[in-house]
Amino acid sequence: MSKNVILCVDDEKIILDSLKTQLKEKFGNDFSYETAENANDAEEVLNELTTEGCNVLIIVSDWLMPGIKGDEFLINIHKKFPGIVKIMLTGQAKEEAIERAVKEANLHKCLHKPWTADELFETIKSGIHKL
Repeated sequence: MSKNVILCVDDEKIILDSLKTQLKEKFGNDFSYETAENANDAEEVLNELTTEGCNVLIIVSDWLMPGIKGDEFLINIHKKFPGIVKIMLTGQAKEEAIERAVKEANLHKCLHKPWTADELFETIKSGIHKL
């Protein structure tokens, strides 16, 4: 049986640790939780996971990262993996970037930092229901 994965992408390790902790506390062993500190690493992790037969169900990505912004990253991912639910996490995304991600990456939701655990859980649950 292949494992179901939630991938979190953020250039701040403290944010990744917080996301992973909150998700594990709520969903336990229902999913595997992977992290990446930038878009390039996230694409590598995603390719490895899919090669191993894992189902990456959800990507939670920061918007403001070095190299490539979250909306561009999610659009690129959507072209290769359209079935993955995409969530953007941001403290400062421009409205145009969010709208672009909605249109071109089928963005499920944008959560604003600081998020609440309940917001995160409800967004993940509603994303899973889309699958």
